[in-house]
Amino acid sequence: MEAGLAGRARAGLVTMATATAVLYAIQVANMATLGFLSRTFGIRPRDLGSLPDILTSPLVHDPTNWNHLVANTLPLVVFGFLAFLAGLRQFLTAVALSWLASGVGVWLFGGSLFGFPSVTVGASGVIFGLFGFLLVRGFFNRSWGQILLAVVLFVAYGGVLLGVLPSVGRGISWQAHVFGLAGGVVAALVLRPRERAAA
Repeated sequence: MEAGLAGRARAGLVTMATATAVLYAIQVANMATLGFLSRTFGIRPRDLGSLPDILTSPLVHDPTNWNHLVANTLPLVVFGFLAFLAGLRQFLTAVALSWLASGVGVWLFGGSLFGFPSVTVGASGVIFGLFGFLLVRGFFNRSWGQILLAVVLFVAYGGVLLGVLPSVGRGISWQAHVFGLAGGVVAALVLRPRERAAA
């Protein structure tokens, strides 16, 4: 059991370090090309040609400075590592459902119906999904340890949940946050232990 947890911890650290390195390499390329990657791979809401960008937009960040990516790095690494401790399947399911739910939500409801066309990029939808997954999975799993972790995470990071409000600030996609969070909750629900029927 301990060996298994230690192995998952090592794998989680390697995975999140690799993911972070990839995001920073992409950011260097994006800034060097003056935002070409953001314009090409960001989500343009309700544009049929932008549907594939649901799969790429979390990999790209604001090309004008490092603030966007730097702000996302720590919570992404922390939440990703903690989700990975439950195992690769749980981690991949939480990431995938958060990623897709966030992207689809932005594509359907992002931007302004009456304003200029917008492009949404960034990993914050995935971050909110992982956070949601970690907050609720203990209740579905009936695990006091996971519930205690959720309480600690809520105390430490609960303020980020304000990001689901439409009025938190300009340039912030609350749609990505709301739907990413929902994707994480769905992942926890999907991954909950199944009760065996009595023989």
